[in-house]
Amino acid sequence: MLSSYIIPGQKIELHATVDNRDVKDKEKIYLSCVHEVLSDDRIEVTMPMEQTKLILLPVDGEYEVFFYTPGGLYQCICRIIDRYKSSNVYILVLELVSNLRKYQRREYYRFSCALDMSARILEEEEIEALDERRNYLVPGLPLKHSIIVDISGGGLRFVANQKYEEGSLIYCNYYLTVNGVNKEYNLVGKILHVSEVEKQKGTFEHRVQYINIDSTEREEIIRYIFEEERKNLKREQK
Repeated sequence: MLSSYIIPGQKIELHATVDNRDVKDKEKIYLSCVHEVLSDDRIEVTMPMEQTKLILLPVDGEYEVFFYTPGGLYQCICRIIDRYKSSNVYILVLELVSNLRKYQRREYYRFSCALDMSARILEEEEIEALDERRNYLVPGLPLKHSIIVDISGGGLRFVANQKYEEGSLIYCNYYLTVNGVNKEYNLVGKILHVSEVEKQKGTFEHRVQYINIDSTEREEIIRYIFEEERKNLKREQK
């Protein structure tokens, strides 16, 4: 239950989401605190202020919300569904549109999925280009099919009949639908760990860390995860 983690008086931060068109300053962080937990997916928070001025955040605006609790930092995406004054306190009502999760500042949340991916080992000239901080991929080389089983802003985990050696660099090609657009991703990753899948002889699980991803691609992957979690939450509510 939400009230097991979130209680009145806890400090929170609201960060505008990437596609929040109603917010002019998308890098702005708004400070507030929890006023009341209404249900498992709705909370009241105090309206943010700057000096003595109330900040009227827009109804229907979506924010990435961070909760400072005794058990650590928690995170979710919320939508503002109402705002009003109650007993001389200005209130925003937030509705959770993603699951509440423990947030590790140096880690990325891993989202379970089943996505097609094509991969291959990098050629020597491609590795040399990376060492020189250039992105270069030899076109037309054969790729092997695999399945991504979880993904994050920092890397992915996939299974394949091909076994790649730990420490090797591989080219990863896959598609994600972000903000309604199907986009191709061509990334290089380092194999951190390999193990044979239990009861599936000849199938290998690989854990990969991205090494050439830019901030825009990373944000898009995180946005994809938030969108998919929101869909899952809506299905569960139905």
